[in-house]
Amino acid sequence: PMLMLVSISQQTAYLYLNGILVGASTVSTGKKGHETPTGVFTILQKNKDHKSNLYNSAPMPYMQRLTWDGIALHTGKLPGYPASHGCVRMPDDFAKRLFAETDLGMTVVVTDDVADTPSNMVDPKILVQPMDAKGKPLTVQRLSADEEYRWQPEKAPYGPMAALISSKDRR
Repeated sequence: PMLMLVSISQQTAYLYLNGILVGASTVSTGKKGHETPTGVFTILQKNKDHKSNLYNSAPMPYMQRLTWDGIALHTGKLPGYPASHGCVRMPDDFAKRLFAETDLGMTVVVTDDVADTPSNMVDPKILVQPMDAKGKPLTVQRLSADEEYRWQPEKAPYGPMAALISSKDRR
């Protein structure tokens, strides 16, 4: 399974495949007054050539809808700070690759928190600490200053991964 974690505070998206970090990208989320909602979403619709119904038919290439009231992942300008009307803008190359790899129903978690060590499945930090094949924790590598995104699907060649989560004890 594939899962994307969007950190509003870091303006970064992390892509996990089979529980392993395989991609990361800079993003631009919603500006003041048009904040990107936090929570757990699924991809509801995909459209490679979508145009906005709300903002003068603004182009939203590689759109992947998260809500029926206009929040989506798509290609867009990345000024380095929240600047959208609530959508999650991504670099064009990353958005194209993501669009090609995702299916309807993929989980997208949007959080205000820093995403260095997501720890549990109850709050929006839905991922457990990533582990290597020997069960040792992996650290999340931040993008370098010259990287817009990183895509490394070869890090997770096997799957699927399963997780059992208890709502009673939050483990």
